[in-house]
Amino acid sequence: MNKVAISLVALFALSGLGATQAQDIASLEISPVVIAPAKTPLAQTIKAGLSSAYYGAQRDTVAYAEGQSLYFLYGERYFEPIWLGQGSDGAITFSPAAQKIITLFENAASEGLRPQDYLTADIDLSRANSSDPAALAGLETAFSAAVLRYADHLHNGRIKPQSISANFDIKHKPIDGPKLLEDLTKSADPAPILSALGPKHAEFLALKAALASFDQTPTERPTPIGAGPVLKAGNTDARVPAIRARLALPTSTDTVYDNSLVDAVKAFQGSLGLEVDGVIGPATIAALNGGNATRREDIIANMERWRWMPSDLGGFNVFVNIPEFRLAIQRDGHEEFTTRVVVGTTKNQTPIFSDNIRHVVVNPYWNVPNSILKGEIAPAVLRNPAYTDNQNMDLLYNGTPVSPWQVDWSQVSATNFPFRVRQRPGPGNSLGQIKFLFPNKHDVYLHDTPSKGLFSRSSRAFSHGCVRVQDPMAFADALMANEPNISRASLESMFGPSERWVNPQTQIPVHLAYFTLRVDADGSIKSYGDVYGHNEKLIAAMGLATTAAPAIIAQAGPIPDELAP
Repeated sequence: MNKVAISLVALFALSGLGATQAQDIASLEISPVVIAPAKTPLAQTIKAGLSSAYYGAQRDTVAYAEGQSLYFLYGERYFEPIWLGQGSDGAITFSPAAQKIITLFENAASEGLRPQDYLTADIDLSRANSSDPAALAGLETAFSAAVLRYADHLHNGRIKPQSISANFDIKHKPIDGPKLLEDLTKSADPAPILSALGPKHAEFLALKAALASFDQTPTERPTPIGAGPVLKAGNTDARVPAIRARLALPTSTDTVYDNSLVDAVKAFQGSLGLEVDGVIGPATIAALNGGNATRREDIIANMERWRWMPSDLGGFNVFVNIPEFRLAIQRDGHEEFTTRVVVGTTKNQTPIFSDNIRHVVVNPYWNVPNSILKGEIAPAVLRNPAYTDNQNMDLLYNGTPVSPWQVDWSQVSATNFPFRVRQRPGPGNSLGQIKFLFPNKHDVYLHDTPSKGLFSRSSRAFSHGCVRVQDPMAFADALMANEPNISRASLESMFGPSERWVNPQTQIPVHLAYFTLRVDADGSIKSYGDVYGHNEKLIAAMGLATTAAPAIIAQAGPIPDELAP
């Protein structure tokens, strides 16, 4: 494949056109397209180069479909180049539009991107030679590829989410590459068209402003406060002077955790939604390490994750931020309700994705997922067949409940366990009295829990992946604010022994997100622990220079209620 064809492959791969889609397009019967004749010498050379790539490719291939699309795009404009021009002396130059885009490339760092990803050797004007059609066409298409790469990075970020963790179930937002190039050809200023592809979320824009401020007045991140024993009032610890300095209290060499420092710690905990107990444990240490002098790489990594989010979160939506252990209902960008949540452990992480809440289930059964069934339930039943009855569970064979005392357990093993298990509705049900469903391949959802004590913990990563809601009925009431026939009272009236399904008239967007930085309405930035390590992995993947990293929040004590989702 020649250089032009390779450029075309890269160009349309960046536009989101997959191989199968491209082949489907190539196989379609194409309506007649009027190809305008090339009128200038430069246009003639561009046509010659594009013709070579188009007609030289084998039919029913990706290269053929890509070459065809670009050939038609340029054909409609008399093969006049989008990015190249020719001076009176015959020298090849960049067009005014290209020069403006080059300025955007040069300033890509202000977007949290890298100029070198776009200002590549492929768009070096020294490659231009008016007597070499392939070189000119290659330069033209290479510039288009750089434009589409920049556009895709603005829109989707430059790192594939799944390369950080399989738990990022993020859909790539497509860009119509040919349409974008066509729009750029018609505009005197390409900047607004390209900038429109970036996120419009208020927090992204605030982080972008913070990045600009950071670059203007960079600050050095203080030395992290080290790990150590939990501190309570009256304890003595060598870290106390550093904690006092971090909270902007008068400097002192005293190592006693005194009342003035306790009050400052409580105020700090309250500002971040942590448990306001004045006790300095792993979560508070992590917050202290991340709460001041936010690193430049933290800002850029969080901007990248905002690019992974849907462009439209929905005017009325549910937003769960995993590092914050917090859920909020948002209306037009403003919070109407918030509550604490428990999320998955580092072993059983809550996945990151967006969906729509479609059902509310009162008195739910808990259908035990395969991972818990094989890893925990099956061994327990094999040790004691009464286990399911003791846990208010049904043993199901082909969907029908069977008595564990009628099973020949000598023929069953943990690896050959032909049963499903569900927990019946009741006070001890692991899902509590209500769950909120957004059917997904991860089998996670929001739900009540009988384990209320965990919500008092500062670090709340204790579940098998689902999200437990501290005050589920208040959440249900706020969630159903737009439903004329559903309310907290109507849902509570259904409490009882039988499962009841309620279907809202309108599906409600729900976002399980991962942001270690959040921006308040007053513009202040709050930092949260990197509970799953996703932030540091992303920083490394982006090739960003790192300073001292905030500590990952550790589990605060043993994990209770092992069977809960």
